[in-house]
Amino acid sequence: MTTEKVDVLLVGGGVMSATLGTLLNRLDPSLKIALVERLGHVAHESTDGWNNAGTGHAGYCELNYTPENEKGEVVINRALSINANFEISLQLWSTLVEDGTLPSPEHFINPTPHMSFVWGEKNVDYLRERHQKLSAHHLFKEMEFSEDPEVLKQWMPLVMKDRDPNEKVAATRVKHGTDVDFGSLTRSMISQLDKKENFSLKLKREVVGFEHARDGSWYVGIKNLATGKSKTIHAKFVFLGAGGGALPLLQASNIDEASGYGGFPVSGMWLVCRDPEIVKQHHAKVYGKAAIGAPPMSVPHLDTRIINGEPALLFGPFAGFTTKFLKKGSKLDLLKSVSMSNLMPMMEVGIHNMDLTRYLINEARASHSERVSSLRDYFPACKDNDWTLAHAGQRVQIIKKDAEGHGKLEFGTELVAAEDSSLAALLGASPGASVAVNAMIEVLERCFKEKMDGGWGARLKELIPSYGESLVNDAELLGRVRERTLSTLNLTRD
Repeated sequence: MTTEKVDVLLVGGGVMSATLGTLLNRLDPSLKIALVERLGHVAHESTDGWNNAGTGHAGYCELNYTPENEKGEVVINRALSINANFEISLQLWSTLVEDGTLPSPEHFINPTPHMSFVWGEKNVDYLRERHQKLSAHHLFKEMEFSEDPEVLKQWMPLVMKDRDPNEKVAATRVKHGTDVDFGSLTRSMISQLDKKENFSLKLKREVVGFEHARDGSWYVGIKNLATGKSKTIHAKFVFLGAGGGALPLLQASNIDEASGYGGFPVSGMWLVCRDPEIVKQHHAKVYGKAAIGAPPMSVPHLDTRIINGEPALLFGPFAGFTTKFLKKGSKLDLLKSVSMSNLMPMMEVGIHNMDLTRYLINEARASHSERVSSLRDYFPACKDNDWTLAHAGQRVQIIKKDAEGHGKLEFGTELVAAEDSSLAALLGASPGASVAVNAMIEVLERCFKEKMDGGWGARLKELIPSYGESLVNDAELLGRVRERTLSTLNLTRD
């Protein structure tokens, strides 16, 4: 078996690996980097345009990021954090557009107003308080609020068409929201990396084993799925950015930090309309409130999408239960992930989340008419035959032990790193791709600390001007940063 030596091995051809590879190449072009992907193309699993919401998650419209506390008060801390983290992504993308690494912005990002829409007196009260708190902060100062049906008809005509005029409704709007084709973005970044002398892209390759050497490096077994032949890659650092596939890979690495982690897989589906006469009447991402018992990734939304340059209208997602960790994975993925270290946490999560399991099963069994009926909350005049069902990607929610050692289901993302900083894995889902840059900065800070202190930090600030400072606390800095990104990425156009 032959052995290839690299400085960094990236596992998974999605937005996380593409972002980390791009940052590492900019910080030290001499680094030898290899990226392995088990499919024949990059960005065809969770990162693919059809497999995610395409929302530039900034907390503008996603109501699950601003929950109510036990006192019934709207809490905005998470929305502030997510918004600031998305601004970090926009800064890197702006730099890459300016230097020609990325194509013209419209190839991967387009301005799409972000709106929250609710009905019923209690929900309207909630949205009003949410707007009051968020718009008082500089990150959200452009957010508008209205309860006037005539105003809402201008904002979202399809949503208001044929709606009961006596129904109490309200909405918020941020005009500079975005629709992001993360698949196109990722393919562009990896295409540029592939032109570098020290970068190697290996498609149709599957990781089949890990061996941790005494010096901290890794010997990673790689199988060529096209030829059946195997080789070993000797890497100083390994990043597992394989979406739902990251958990079993992390478990296979056998690092102590992986102990106790499990995964709860969730599938997704969209209703899709490509009728140009309907599509052109809606230009927004309109998010509502999730059904009771639904996971955060199932917050319903009616979206303008541009995927691979083609416009469409999507509604969903409709969640479903699956045992696969990847869209093109195995039905045995969940069973294979069970171990002695995570058995009890996974059993506890299963026992305490039966409502969620029933919800997912019911969602999966729903008929086309039942799904369109849900759509009518957001588009009362819709017709069944204008919409078709498309399958979205797989997500694996994190199961871990809480402070008392009991099983806990997490819906965010989490970085798990080896104590010696030689391996890191990103687990979880939302807000995922939108905050990829901030997540990969965390990898750099945790696993390349000496290099960050020794000069990488200063170089990173050239790529991301706000690096090392707080966009949440510094209104003047946010103003400068946002003015540049909105202009560079052409996000102020109608």
